[in-house]
Amino acid sequence: MLQIKRATLHDADSAFAIRREAIRSQCIGAYTAEQMALWTRGSASDGYDTLMEKRFYLGRVDGEPVATGMLDLGNNEVGALFVLPGYTGRGYGKAMLDHLENVARELAIEEVVLDSTLNAASFYRACGYVGDEQAIYRSPSGLVLACIPMTKQIYPLRPSPTKPGE
Repeated sequence: MLQIKRATLHDADSAFAIRREAIRSQCIGAYTAEQMALWTRGSASDGYDTLMEKRFYLGRVDGEPVATGMLDLGNNEVGALFVLPGYTGRGYGKAMLDHLENVARELAIEEVVLDSTLNAASFYRACGYVGDEQAIYRSPSGLVLACIPMTKQIYPLRPSPTKPGE
């Protein structure tokens, strides 16, 4: 079972390692070796650690950090959704995405957006995200990658109906 908690600055190195390993194993074929090398270079202290100040979450299995995800409230954007290669295919990415969407609902956010990597677009579509047009993502570090901007309507949580007389 995936245990999801808010990340702290102390989790930045683990989160960066999950990101690096996920990109290196899951983006083969979608991006060039050069793009992936640029994308995964450096360390958490090169700026990735500042993401821990946002609604950044770390998922653990038996105490081991295996998944990350973030909700950027400035843009209502889901991001940093990564799962360690040895833990893919077990529903941990979906569990993290569900968690982020629930956080968005609790904050009364009606729509979330994301820039999907080319290899992850089918995953997001299966989770209800819409978007087909390819675009260019430009990272703050200068990296340029093809992506697919996607959106999903997040409807507010509805209170459960009560029985008459309660």
